[in-house]
Amino acid sequence: MVESVQINDLELTLKPFYRRASEAEERLSRLEAAINNKKDTGNEEQLKMVNDLQSKLEAANAELLLQRREAQVLAAENEKLQYRIIHLLRSLKNADLKLEQVKALEQLESLKLQDS
Repeated sequence: MVESVQINDLELTLKPFYRRASEAEERLSRLEAAINNKKDTGNEEQLKMVNDLQSKLEAANAELLLQRREAQVLAAENEKLQYRIIHLLRSLKNADLKLEQVKALEQLESLKLQDS
């Protein structure tokens, strides 16, 4: 009988501790659920942001590739134009030399006519 009284007293003494422990477990499980929910929401937001950034990066890379191709086309066109300019300048110098020679010949002929 003494043992049953002691067990009852022990159970009565421990009852508030059991109640507080179960309340703490409930709060802990609610907090874990809230954290997991926030993690899921945060992960979704982060995944969305990563996907958005990835698509922007792909668009920027495509734009960069297009710009490089345009630059190559413009560089080739520039080389062709420089080649043409070199030849046009060379032709212009030759034409100027011929013009000077013609003028010199005309002056010689006019001097010869004056002398005769």
